Amino acid sequence: MNSAYRGESSRAGWTTEADLLGGQRTDIEEVESLIEKPDSMILVCSDGAGIAGSVHLEKSGDCALLGMLAVRPRMQGRGMGKRMLAEAEKAASKIWGCGKTKMTVLTYRAELIAFYERRGYRRTGIFKPFPEDPGFGIPKVEGLRLEWLEKNLF
Repeated sequence: MNSAYRGESSRAGWTTEADLLGGQRTDIEEVESLIEKPDSMILVCSDGAGIAGSVHLEKSGDCALLGMLAVRPRMQGRGMGKRMLAEAEKAASKIWGCGKTKMTVLTYRAELIAFYERRGYRRTGIFKPFPEDPGFGIPKVEGLRLEWLEKNLF
């Protein structure tokens, strides 16, 4: 997760936020708490040598909140993120009966928003400020905010 979004290693892929945010994206404690939390799951993809990608899902009412979709930087651009997103949507629908997925994306990440739009997500026009907690990252630019995207699953 951290290597896909932050620091110099993230620059090997297209999902980097290194110019927007410093610090780490997550830590062991957060991941453990998400694994242990009811109605929460982390799906992983292995390439035989270890974890190559992951995505987090959390049930919220009749929808699933999707986040932390990450693919190892050197493996990006090969369709793994698309496949993981599709599997996450299937899991939300099949396991929890969710009819919709929602996520937040940094508004500065136009190429990432476009990636999700090509997969059926729509911009809602609903925004929230980027958290001021350094545990989420240290902003390098002014005015960072997140926009909610959503997709109907059926």
